[in-house]
Amino acid sequence: MTERRDELIRLLQTYASESGRLAAEFSARHGLHTTDLYALIAVLNADGRGEPLTAGRLGAHLGLSSGATTALVDRMEKHGYVHRVRDTRDRRRVVLTYGDGAARIGRAFFGPLGADMDVLLEGFAGEDLAVVERFLTGVAAMVERRRLDVAQEGGTEIAISRPSA
Repeated sequence: MTERRDELIRLLQTYASESGRLAAEFSARHGLHTTDLYALIAVLNADGRGEPLTAGRLGAHLGLSSGATTALVDRMEKHGYVHRVRDTRDRRRVVLTYGDGAARIGRAFFGPLGADMDVLLEGFAGEDLAVVERFLTGVAAMVERRRLDVAQEGGTEIAISRPSA
């Protein structure tokens, strides 16, 4: 069981690394910072769930200060990726909705991935996909819990020296 666990961890590390590299490459080719791409994904996902994000919730999701969040949202709004609008349920709140620019970026990023996923999924039976879905749901929850634990721990256990500028 230990060997299988180690292989699954290695595969997940490879996936995470490749996913990050894809995001960085895609962002660079479209003149975005990866944080901008992650922000766009968060806004698109929240809107898709019918739960638009406030700038504060976006900043918390991305781990940004309020000043950095304001600069991010200003930049994204300037390029037509997001719009600040009054919440229809609470006019005191301002929420972020995605604009045409975000929809274009979303299609450019996720369209090819969706097509590739369709081809990949053809090789799996329904029961297999249910197992994969259960596994990935569990992995995502496990990683989120670990991320929150690490954020609460504070400090560093291992000091990594950085090259001087």
